[in-house]
Amino acid sequence: MPRTLLTLGLLLAGLTGRAQYVTLLDAAPMGDCIRLTPDEPYREGIAYSTARLDLRNPFEVEFDIYLGDKDDLGADGITFVLHNDPRGFAAAGFFGEGMGYGNIAPSVAVEFDTYQNYTRNDPAHDHVALLVNGANAHPDPWPEQAAGPNLEDDRLHSFRFRWNPADQRILVHLDGRVVCEGKKDLINAVFDGNPSVIWGFTASTGRKHNLQYFCLKRLAINSNSAPNSFAADKSAQGPAK
Repeated sequence: MPRTLLTLGLLLAGLTGRAQYVTLLDAAPMGDCIRLTPDEPYREGIAYSTARLDLRNPFEVEFDIYLGDKDDLGADGITFVLHNDPRGFAAAGFFGEGMGYGNIAPSVAVEFDTYQNYTRNDPAHDHVALLVNGANAHPDPWPEQAAGPNLEDDRLHSFRFRWNPADQRILVHLDGRVVCEGKKDLINAVFDGNPSVIWGFTASTGRKHNLQYFCLKRLAINSNSAPNSFAADKSAQGPAK
């Protein structure tokens, strides 16, 4: 979808006094959460943690995500992204079907897609998928699950992402069940040997739209010196919906 040029705004925002985020475009603090898009057409929001992640260490992040209350009239979705785009903390992708993630590379992302874009070979239902290097066109036949939950149900959904460099596995939970898993040498195959990555969320709307936001619940990182237990644990429960 075409979009007029927007002025890029940078804002350092505190989340419960613990995590700091760089917010771009329409993203803004919203209590203990970060709003990515207002419930308005042709909007895009991006929020990156100011603390990078080291992919040589296992980590797990847990968030509540909210994707709106309009189903047929809602769009477009949220992605959780790890990237090393040359633009750094100013990296922004295209909106609409790109969900603010399109063309951010090198990167790996989990998309929570709430709108069927036929040009991307999307299924008819809301879906979750693993994406690489800013491309969100799905192969044919569709490899993910045949059915997905309605994510635009005016509720918070629990999202958990786990990375283990020992076996190079990614595990994604949504509302307590595994919805995506994969195995890939992220450091070498995606990030060209650089283990330090920027992480955060992107989202957008198009002609159809929804309020979309995220709330940090827990960030846990294993240090190499403590391989059997998470060395850091941060908790911040967002407001119930």
